[in-house]
Amino acid sequence: MAYEPAVSPLARTLLPTRGGFDSLAKGLLLALAGSALLTLSAKVQVPFYPVPMTMQSMIVLMIGATCGARLGAATVALYLLQGAMGLPVFATGAGLAYMTGPTGGYLLGFFAAAFVTGALVERGFGRSVLGLAAVMAIGHAVLFAFGFAWLAFIVGGEKAWLVGVVPFWAATLLKTGLGAVLTAGLVSVATRHEI
Repeated sequence: MAYEPAVSPLARTLLPTRGGFDSLAKGLLLALAGSALLTLSAKVQVPFYPVPMTMQSMIVLMIGATCGARLGAATVALYLLQGAMGLPVFATGAGLAYMTGPTGGYLLGFFAAAFVTGALVERGFGRSVLGLAAVMAIGHAVLFAFGFAWLAFIVGGEKAWLVGVVPFWAATLLKTGLGAVLTAGLVSVATRHEI
């Protein structure tokens, strides 16, 4: 028996498919659009205390919540592939050397967070703004777990915690709440004007 998501991700509502090439083409279109949005979110720095923030993690979680686990993860994988090829998609730097540096764990965490967020939404979590906020908080925790683990490997646990986690807690709370509200709004609009 095939798994049927309890809540269909927004992508399936906006671009229904008939399977085969139609499904592949629409999935590729969504992945390209998502990776472009992720690139844009990496370039926009929002002044915030104690460090400026990008909107990347929020967009990663929104991609997972709206596209589902597989397409969300594939979208982030496409973004990471573009960066590995040297395209300027990240906030700073590009290429494999950059991806194995201090931010490498966070980049890998993007992939895992999109998948986990999408899987939770597909299983019926996130049916409300509070539910989406909880799902996105879990997604952020996954992202930070990967980022912290890799950074701790490079610089040690205490320093990784102080420079890779602590400065970002307030911004993460803000992005979690904002992402939940924006995603709920997109779903509400899309279901009212279902294609």
